[in-house]
Amino acid sequence: MGDSEQSEPERYAMKPVPQLKNVMTPFPYSVDIEAPIEEARAFMREHKIRHLPVTQGGALKGLVSDRDIKLMLGPDFAYPDKNKLKVRDVMVDDCYTVDLAAPLEDVLRHMAEHRLGSAIVTRKGKLAGMFTSTDACRAFAEYLDKGPPESDAAA
Repeated sequence: MGDSEQSEPERYAMKPVPQLKNVMTPFPYSVDIEAPIEEARAFMREHKIRHLPVTQGGALKGLVSDRDIKLMLGPDFAYPDKNKLKVRDVMVDDCYTVDLAAPLEDVLRHMAEHRLGSAIVTRKGKLAGMFTSTDACRAFAEYLDKGPPESDAAA
């Protein structure tokens, strides 16, 4: 049976699984743990991102999300005073962090089992990128359309 005669499941089953480094968002952005929360919120809006790694002296300390900020500030963004809050007051320090070499299927399985929207990706302990549910959807669509991404440009 030639390639054009293969069934859809057979055609997709033959494709190699993409690597995490090829489907994550390389992420040079982070916010300092002592930054005002309003600064982080404005930065996230400007760059159209929902997850922002938190660092202190270059070391990864956690993650702040737009959802965390909204939950802390309340429905009208008035309580507590957003001008007095620091990133450290809102961030999650027990966030899902994976190495760049982690198998993508393991990362996806963990995110699904724990209902996580993102994973911080590191390389040799340093921030390398973010992998979000949006990245997963984009990668899966590409995988189904034409196969795994070929790029090795990340990190």
